[in-house]
Amino acid sequence: MVNLKTWRIIPRPLLETVLNNHVQHHLVPQPLILHGPRGVGKTTLIRKRLFDAWNKGPHITGYVDFAETIEEYHPKHGHSYPWASWTNCPPCRLVVLKDQLEKCLESMITKAIRLGAVSSHQIFSKVVKWHSPTTVLSQMLNNNPCPEVHLKIKRKRLSASNLWDRAVFKLISDFSEQELDSLRDENIQVEDILFCKEAMAALKLAKKVIVAQQKWREGAIRDLNTSSRFSRSLANSSTDWPCLLLELLSSAAEMDYFQPKLVINNIEVLKNAITEDDVTICGSMYHDSLIWRIVALGANERCLPVILVTSDGYYSYQAFMDFGFPDVFISRETFGWTPAEAQMHMVDDYFSQSEWSVIVDALGSNPRHLFELHMLKSRSNSGSTFDVLDLYLAYLQITVVNPAMDKALLLLEKFSMDAQSGKISKDRLSFGAPWRHPPRSGIKTWVKIQMMDFVQSLVVSEFGVNYLADSSLEFFDDPAAVALLEVGLLYTQRDPSFIRPVTRGIERCLVRWLVQERISLSIVDSIRFSWQRVIRGRSYRHLMLQEGYNKI
Repeated sequence: MVNLKTWRIIPRPLLETVLNNHVQHHLVPQPLILHGPRGVGKTTLIRKRLFDAWNKGPHITGYVDFAETIEEYHPKHGHSYPWASWTNCPPCRLVVLKDQLEKCLESMITKAIRLGAVSSHQIFSKVVKWHSPTTVLSQMLNNNPCPEVHLKIKRKRLSASNLWDRAVFKLISDFSEQELDSLRDENIQVEDILFCKEAMAALKLAKKVIVAQQKWREGAIRDLNTSSRFSRSLANSSTDWPCLLLELLSSAAEMDYFQPKLVINNIEVLKNAITEDDVTICGSMYHDSLIWRIVALGANERCLPVILVTSDGYYSYQAFMDFGFPDVFISRETFGWTPAEAQMHMVDDYFSQSEWSVIVDALGSNPRHLFELHMLKSRSNSGSTFDVLDLYLAYLQITVVNPAMDKALLLLEKFSMDAQSGKISKDRLSFGAPWRHPPRSGIKTWVKIQMMDFVQSLVVSEFGVNYLADSSLEFFDDPAAVALLEVGLLYTQRDPSFIRPVTRGIERCLVRWLVQERISLSIVDSIRFSWQRVIRGRSYRHLMLQEGYNKI
C-alpha cells in the first residue's frame, strides 16, 4: 500500500517558459490562445504557478474568469469545473460578463493613472480618434445649471478640446469623498494627486460619452435583433468601452515600468451568453467583436499581451479560420502529461506500479482524473484502488456522459425535425445521408440508432479521426459529430488534427453508453440498428492517421 501524500502542483517547465516569454514583452502583435482538453491543468498552471509572478514589479495582470457566475460549476463557490461543455450549464447573462470584464480593465487603468502612465490628454486623444464626442459634450454642458457656461456655449461654437476641458473640470468639482480618498497615498505628492484627479475625471467622462452614444444606437440595435441581421458598426459600439481601455493600457505600456497583461479564462462562456432585452447585441456577436478588435489592435498598433484560455475545441482550429487565417492567433495547445511523465510523478507517491498500470489504461494520464481519483482514494476507508476506480468510472458515466448524450440526442432530434420541415439547406445534407429523409414517426428511436451508429464508427476507427485529411469534410457534415462536439464529449485538437474524446476515461464511458443502449434495444430496434450498420453504416477508418497520434 502506497502512503498517500498531499496532492501538489507539479511544475510544467516547457509550457511555463513559453507563456513567460510571451508576457515579458510589454506589447505584442497577436493575442495568444491557450487551449486543450478539459482537466489538463490550464487554469491551475496560470493561477497557481504564474499569476503571482505576473503581478510583481512593473507587471500587472488582469484576470477574468467568465465562468465565475455559474455557481454550480466553479471552484470559487466550492464546486469543480464540469467535464462536459459549458453549453450544458445554465447560460450566463451578457450584462454580468460585460461588467466583469470592464471592472477588471478599469482597475488596471486606475493603477496606470496612479503611476502617471495615463493622462487626461491621452484619454481625450483616444476618445476624439474613435468617438467624436463634441455633440455629447455640448449636451452635457448645456444641462449645466450655471447660466454663464450655458450662454458661452450658445454664443460661440467651442472646439472639442475646450468642451472636454470644461466637462473635466465640472466632474472634478463633483468628485465624492470616497473617490478622493482612493487617490490619496503617502507615496503620491500633491502635484501628482492633481494629475490623477484630472485623469480620473477624464476617464469618467470618456465612459459617459460612450454610454450616451450607445443610448443613441438602441433603436438600431433593436431593429438589428428583430431582423436577425448583422452590423459591424453596431457590434463594435457594444465593445467600445473595454476596447478603449485596452487601447489606453497598450499605449501606456512601458518596459520595466508598467507592463499590463490580460488573461481571459473560459472565453467560450461569453459566446453563449444570453441577453435580457432587445437593445443589446447577442453574446456571440459581442464575443466576435471583442476578439476581432483585439486582433486589429495588435496588428495595427501592437497590444498588451492578451491570453485567452479555453477548453472548447472550436478555438483549436475553426476560430482561426473564422477570424481570418490560420495564424491570426498564437496557438499554444497543451494535453497535460504523457503517460510516461504522469508515471514519473504518480508512481510511489500516489499509486503503486500495479495500480498505475490499470489506472492509465482506464483513465489515461489526464491530471484532473488522477486528482479526483486520488481524492476518492484518500477518503475511502475500505476497498482497494480498483474498487475506487470502478466507482469513479460509474460517477463519470452517470453524472457526465449520460446527461451529455441525452442532450446530444435532443440536438439530433431537433436537427432531424428541421430537415423534415425543410429548414435545413440541401447543401448541408450530403447525398445518401439518412438526414435527407428522416422518418415521419418514431423519430426518437431513429435518432438514437443514428447516434449509436456514429459512436460505433468511432469505435471502429479507434477514436482517431483526422479532420484535415483528404475527404474529411464529410465528418463535419454529420450532425451527430457536431452534437457531440457541442456537448463537449469530443475535442478537436490542432496538432495533430484529430477529433477524439476529451479523455480516455470519457472514451471508455462512451463505449459503455453504446453497450448499454444496444442491450436495452427491443428485438425490432436491434434489427433496425443491424440494418443501419450493414446497409447505411458510417465508416471513418479511411480518415485514421496513426502517425503522431497519442491518446491521453
